[in-house]
Amino acid sequence: MNHDTSNYTIRLGDWATLGPDASTIRFAVFVDEQKVPAEIELDEMDAVCLHAVAYDAVGSAIGTGRLLPDGHIGRMAVRQPGRGSGVGGAILQLLMAQARERGDAAVVLNAQSVAAPFYARHGFVQQGEEFEEAGIAHIEMRLVIK
Repeated sequence: MNHDTSNYTIRLGDWATLGPDASTIRFAVFVDEQKVPAEIELDEMDAVCLHAVAYDAVGSAIGTGRLLPDGHIGRMAVRQPGRGSGVGGAILQLLMAQARERGDAAVVLNAQSVAAPFYARHGFVQQGEEFEEAGIAHIEMRLVIK
């Protein structure tokens, strides 16, 4: 399934279809830029998630995110050239819409604390205290689906 804007196209699919592009983005952002250990970046949940990958006008994979079966959104990442283009928000909105369509009551995510304002702009509300994951400060955020 493709969702097009003027600057990028977002594809939805399973790990078998989108995993190569999603993992390339995730390794560039999380492992190379943020120094998350490579061995914890991919997990067994990838196989059961709905994945979204955004491609720019020339077909390069620039952003990704995933929706877990339990309503968590995770592994949101946008490569440097795509940042500030709105692609991250578009991926998030698309995953939220997919959760709504399948009947989820809420979506939850563990946001890097520096990204919490981004998620708040999309209606997410902080839950609880800050915690550390992979050496990076995070905060749980939740959005009740109406």
